[in-house]
Amino acid sequence: MLLALGLTVLPAGGNVADGILTALSLIFLGAIALLMVRFWRENSLSRDAMTDRQRGIIYGSLGAIALVVAGTDELFETGAGTVAWLVIVAVSVWLIFTTWREAQSI
Repeated sequence: MLLALGLTVLPAGGNVADGILTALSLIFLGAIALLMVRFWRENSLSRDAMTDRQRGIIYGSLGAIALVVAGTDELFETGAGTVAWLVIVAVSVWLIFTTWREAQSI
């Protein structure tokens, strides 16, 4: 409550709030990155056991997801862009899931 009052009363309260939210966002993204690195290291045998085609599908799908996340602002400006964003993410997640399942069943 005092923090909210301080942010409201202080002259640069909005900038302080933006800075705090940015810091929390960066900490959250850093935690996600660390979890991804851990997952990458723990599954190296499974990854190495995949065929080149399976690895290509997974890496391509991850790349597509990274591109649509980077272009989210532009894609969400239009209805067609929003539909394209949803389709690309859904197809990429589906490809990753089915390829991972296929690789685990061998």
